[in-house]
Amino acid sequence: MAKPSQLDLAATTDLCRLLGDPTRLRLLTLLEMEDLTVAELTKITRLPQPRVSTHLGRLREAGLVRVRRRGTSAFYAVDPRGLVGEPARLWRSLRESTEDPILAEDRARARDAVAGRGADKSWAESVAGTMQRHYSPGRTWESLARGVVGLAALGDVLDIACGDGVLAQLFAPHARSVTCVDRSPRLLEAAARRVGAASTVRFLRGDMHRLPFAAERFDHVLLLSALVHAEDPARVLGEAARVLRPGGRLLAVTLRQHEHHAEVERYDHVNSGQDPDELRGMLAAAGFEALTCDVTSREKRPPHFEVLTVHARRLAAPDDGAATNGNGRAHGRGRATKSRGTDRS
Repeated sequence: MAKPSQLDLAATTDLCRLLGDPTRLRLLTLLEMEDLTVAELTKITRLPQPRVSTHLGRLREAGLVRVRRRGTSAFYAVDPRGLVGEPARLWRSLRESTEDPILAEDRARARDAVAGRGADKSWAESVAGTMQRHYSPGRTWESLARGVVGLAALGDVLDIACGDGVLAQLFAPHARSVTCVDRSPRLLEAAARRVGAASTVRFLRGDMHRLPFAAERFDHVLLLSALVHAEDPARVLGEAARVLRPGGRLLAVTLRQHEHHAEVERYDHVNSGQDPDELRGMLAAAGFEALTCDVTSREKRPPHFEVLTVHARRLAAPDDGAATNGNGRAHGRGRATKSRGTDRS
C-alpha cells in the first residue's frame, strides 16, 4: 500500500502525462517566477491564446495552478497546495534537470513583460505584430470573412466540390447566382438545408472532371480543398477554364505536395497535393493567367501541411498548350499520386 505522501500507479501515470507536455512545462516554469495573465503568457511564449488557455485549464484541473483576481485582471499562479509531496518532488526534478534555449527566452521575455506592466498600452498595442494569433471578442476569421465578402459584387459563381454548403451560404447574398456541384447526394442535401430557400442557389450532382455546363457559363469558379480529391487535377482545371467566361476568375485552395499519406487517408484524398511550379504549368495549359499560386500558410500542428492559394484569370483564348476535344474541354494531364478514396465532387 502506498504511503500517505505517495501516489498510486494511476495517479503517478496521470501526473507524468500532465507534466510530460512541453507547453505545460513552459507555463509552470514561468508561473513559478511570477503571477502572469493569459495575455502575458501568450506574448511571452508566442503561442496562440486558445492553446495557452487550454493548457492552463489542465493545470488548474490538476490543482497545480490557481487564479488570482487583481481588479479586472486574472493572474495565474502556481498553487502551493497542489505542489506538495510527490508532485512537488517530480516537478522539482524536472525543473532542475531541464535547461533549454526556449525556457531561457521565456524567462527573459517574462522579465520584460513584468517590467513593462506600467506602460500605457492598449490591447491592440500589446499584441502588435502577432494580432492574427490572438482572440478578441467578435474578431474571428468567420466574422472577418463574412464582412469582407460583402465588398464583392459577384456574378455567376460555381462552387465545385461544394461539401455541405458553407461557401454557398456565404456568397449567396452577394452573387447573381451560386451553383453548387458535388458527387455526394448526402452532402448536397446538407448544403440545401444550410442555405434554405435562397432563390439564387441551386445544387447539382456532378463530377468535377466532366462538368454538366455549357462553355463560358460562370464568372467565378471555386475549387476550395477540391483538387486533392481529383484523379486528374489538370483536367479539372481545364473544365474550370471551359465553363468560365473570358476574364473570369478561379479561386483554388489545395495542399502543397507532401508525403504524409497516412494522415490524409481518412479524408479520401486521391492525390498528395500539388507542386506550385507544376500547378502553374497546369493553369497555363488550361488557359489561365496565374495571378497567385503560392504557399500562403503552414499548419502549426505536425505534420505541418502547407496550403497553396491560387487566384487565376481565364484568358480570352486558351493557350496552344491546352489540348481540347470536340467539346472544347481541356485534356492536360497533371501528376496525381493515387491513394484510396473517391473524387468527392
